[in-house]
Amino acid sequence: MKKKSCPVCSKSMALKVSKTPEGVKYSYFVCNSCGEEILSMKQLECVAKEYRELRKYNVKLTKWGESYGMRIPKDLVKKEKLDKVKELVIIPEKVGFRVVPV
Repeated sequence: MKKKSCPVCSKSMALKVSKTPEGVKYSYFVCNSCGEEILSMKQLECVAKEYRELRKYNVKLTKWGESYGMRIPKDLVKKEKLDKVKELVIIPEKVGFRVVPV
């Protein structure tokens, strides 16, 4: 990445690397003078891509009698604390659906 000038004070900015609470690494610029922090669109796109991958779970739909079922991956059950949940609500959306614990 090329060297950036601070939009606030016009001084030079340094490239830094950090992590989100979920562990997604990202880079950003911080001003050496005033402390202003900025991310470029490319940096934001990289973080968004990582989050999309982090949130993606592939499951298989299986026919159970006249209905269909899907298995929820163990790590998602742990993450969302579903191990003690006995019932879920399925809410249809414009595209797809949302599954919410009762």
